[in-house]
Amino acid sequence: MKRINRLRYMGVMAGMGLAVVLLGNGAYANPKETDVYDESTEADSPEEDLEVEVIDFNDTEPSVEPSEESGRAAGAGREIELGRMVLANPETGEAQTTEYDEAFGAQAQDGETQEDIQEGEPAAQADAEPVEEEPQNHWGYTNLGIAHVDNHLNIRQEPGEDGKLVGKLPKDAACEILDIENGWAHIKSGKVEGYCSTDYLYTGSEAIRRGQEVASMIAVVNTQTLKVREEPNTESVVITLIPQEEELEVVEVMDNGWVKFLLDDEEAYVSGEFVDVEERLEKAVTLTELLYGQGVSDVRVDLVQYAKQFVGNPYVWGGTSLTGGADCSGFTLSIYKKYNVSLPHHAASQAQMGTKVSMGEIQPGDLVFYAKNGSINHVAIYIGNGQVIHASSPKTGIKISSVNYRTPACARRYL
Repeated sequence: MKRINRLRYMGVMAGMGLAVVLLGNGAYANPKETDVYDESTEADSPEEDLEVEVIDFNDTEPSVEPSEESGRAAGAGREIELGRMVLANPETGEAQTTEYDEAFGAQAQDGETQEDIQEGEPAAQADAEPVEEEPQNHWGYTNLGIAHVDNHLNIRQEPGEDGKLVGKLPKDAACEILDIENGWAHIKSGKVEGYCSTDYLYTGSEAIRRGQEVASMIAVVNTQTLKVREEPNTESVVITLIPQEEELEVVEVMDNGWVKFLLDDEEAYVSGEFVDVEERLEKAVTLTELLYGQGVSDVRVDLVQYAKQFVGNPYVWGGTSLTGGADCSGFTLSIYKKYNVSLPHHAASQAQMGTKVSMGEIQPGDLVFYAKNGSINHVAIYIGNGQVIHASSPKTGIKISSVNYRTPACARRYL
């Protein structure tokens, strides 16, 4: 027994001696000022200079506040208490407490527990409202419809075949589909709003595919009066003048900045500086009844309404058929034939007949002529309200235009 006590005494003394040696070497001394976390030189590695305090994990009530010793110690950096990290500011000694998830490295907000972090985040994601995608826009339409007809599609005031006719949608012309019910689509196109049968409409992806096939480049005049030339240069002859906002059928945007377009059935040129070029689909044509002044005969009104039936029908060079295809003089010839007026199949020859009238005196049913280099090369029927109807080109067929879509050369009266 005495021997055992002697051995214990010798062990204690040896331990004390080792401790004295270690203390003398500074092993347990506080770090010097040069070892303290220097924000200017060790901004990314403060942990290397932090003093760690051993804690008792049997303590089930962790304290939020740091201990006085950890707050006072020079360079004291961190103490861990049951998943809670206490970081001390090395300059002020003030403690900052942060919840720490050892498994995931998640940082809790004030008042949150680790259970809130682990269980709350998936719930928050589940409750998040889905982001609504904006509807796609195709040529200015969000719900595109395209006329699937050979000539034109009737637009009616009410959904039914007995509904009043309010407009026509030419072949491959576009509309915005507002609603569909019982086989009738409520549509809007240009200035026309009404109903048409869905049996004659491309819709959805079919409409987009068709639009990609038939969309054309249009140049909109952005100056008050635009000169149209025979060749793409300013030295070329001026064919005619076109007013602001008139739309031209683009054939080609040229490398030299000029735009080649169809002036009725012939190619012509304008400077690209004075037009805005865009891709577009055709729109509906309004058939609102025209209001005429005094002196307009019933036969003129009837002639105009008769001519408008053929809007959208094809242009065919040399043709005279109102349904199968006609050129400009073939169209006027065939319209006037119904009213017992015989005209030759030649625009310049038609301009030599009838009675000459000024543009300020024209009435619905009169013919308006257009020229190139002083020679008549196109003819149209005036329908009132500053508009004409004519067989324009192979691309557009029979259409309605402004009477000043190009400079008129003269007007003649036959009725």
